[in-house]
Amino acid sequence: MAEQTGTDGTPSRALSVVIPMYNEADNARPMVERVHQGLAAYTDPWELILVDDGSRDDTSRQLRTVAAELGGHVRVIRLRRNFGQTAAMQAGIDAARGEFVATLDGDLQNDPADIPDMVRELQQRDLDLLVGWRKARQDNLLRRIPSRLANWLIGRTTGVRLHDYGCSLKIYRADVIRQVTLYGEMHRFIPAWVAAVTPPDRIGETVVHHNARVAGKSKYGISRTFRVIIDLLSVIFFMNFRARPAHFFGAIGLAFGIVGGLILLDLAWVKFIGGEDIGNRPLLLVGIVCVIASFQFLTTGILAELLARTYFESSDKRSYLVALDSPEQPPAAWKRDEKAKDATSQSA
Repeated sequence: MAEQTGTDGTPSRALSVVIPMYNEADNARPMVERVHQGLAAYTDPWELILVDDGSRDDTSRQLRTVAAELGGHVRVIRLRRNFGQTAAMQAGIDAARGEFVATLDGDLQNDPADIPDMVRELQQRDLDLLVGWRKARQDNLLRRIPSRLANWLIGRTTGVRLHDYGCSLKIYRADVIRQVTLYGEMHRFIPAWVAAVTPPDRIGETVVHHNARVAGKSKYGISRTFRVIIDLLSVIFFMNFRARPAHFFGAIGLAFGIVGGLILLDLAWVKFIGGEDIGNRPLLLVGIVCVIASFQFLTTGILAELLARTYFESSDKRSYLVALDSPEQPPAAWKRDEKAKDATSQSA
């Protein structure tokens, strides 16, 4: 039976495995071998994309060597410098050709043997994104406790509740993840960003294996907790107010304005009705500062609204996304009055 292909010649149900790596020379070859072992029974076509994120050790040479030994299905992308995991992941997704995209870390802590089952589960549950859950996580408390707090906080604020946002082992439908552009350190919030282009009920999670690191050095520390909080504010803004920033800044400005107005109104009553001196009261300064802050936030909202409209109108971006599986529609036509149509045909 002939293999089915898409319009661009890509085999249907093909899988692209994307692995970003940075200074993982000791794990490079074992990682590639582990992927081949894990996908040995995978019946559909697949490719492996290894992204060297500007490693300063022997990672690049190790990857090129093993790719040359195994054949064209193993591709190596080398970035000019260390751009970070998010950028490396985006580079791999841009190069992916499969209908499904799998991402995982290059430190051998994620198990590639979970990928075939995850792809099958993604299709059976009709999901756009399936996230791995490291239920039996093999990390110390200094990494697990902040991670649990971050997972709770992200789920609470974004509405996408998952047990393990930090697990890099994920399976995507390529046409969905390509609608999300990753930059900064957005890899921590990928499920939340994906929820901006697909319903949250099409995002699921499943328990996966997790191994202790046996070689190399972890690139994460306790300091990432603070970066998560800062990045979370950006996620909330872009998920809810990207096309209407005036509502975001305007709400803050109105809150400051109400507080400042009430303070000044109270002081005006004390001054003009009660006849008391208010010049030395700290509350006067607080009220004035609140009113000034109110005007600043309101004007910032107006400027942000102008920038947002300029962005959407000057680019091919839209404030909405049409589902790719929308049903076929008949040719566009006009609904005309039947009597008028009959009269027109008779006069002709």
